[in-house]
Order: sequence, then structure tokens, then C-alpha cells
Amino acid sequence: MEPKPTAEQLAQLERDCEIEAYRSSGPGGQKKNKTESSVRVRHLPSGIVRLATESRSQHRNRVAALTRVWIELRRRERKPKKRVATRPGAAAVARRLDAKRRRATLKRERRADDD
Repeated sequence: MEPKPTAEQLAQLERDCEIEAYRSSGPGGQKKNKTESSVRVRHLPSGIVRLATESRSQHRNRVAALTRVWIELRRRERKPKKRVATRPGAAAVARRLDAKRRRATLKRERRADDD
């Protein structure tokens, strides 16, 4: 599980971001239609964009969107583990050779029919 960012980390991240509040769409009626509580956060250096529309509070949505950007930045800086090549097991080798033998037999029989 990814650790949550601290308030200082979010404040530092906010300086690199463009934050836009807007009216969200969808069901919700009057409460949703009158308030600009949805938040779109664009991280300018990387171009990452994350939205938050689940809360009626713009502040809560801002924190949620910034957290999503923070998590995505952490995910992108993680390096994937190097793949270690392994040899196929004995059963896999046997299956492959058996399939090749069957295919060769089928082709041999087909060739005999043509002659």
C-alpha cells in the first residue's frame, strides 16, 4: 500500500501544479449544478492530469486530486525489476517436442497422400 503524502509534500507539489475548479456534470441536482466543487490538477513539469469530483467540498477534492498526482509521480519514478531469464521446465520441453512430433507426422502423411 502506498503511503499517503504529508501536508508539506502536497503544498510543495501544489507549487508545480495548475489547479482548476469547475462544475462537475452528472446526477446530483441543485447542489451539484450551483457549486464549482470539482477540481482538475495538472502537474506542469510532467503533464499528469488528475480529477476529483466525489466530494461536495472543493477543498477535499483538491487534496484528493493532489494526492492522485503525488501517487502517479511516485509510481513513475519506481524502476521495474530486471527480468531474470529462466530455462523451461522438463514438462514444458516434453510438451513442445511432442507437439513438434505430431505436426511432423501430420505433414509426412499429407506428403505421402500427394505422391
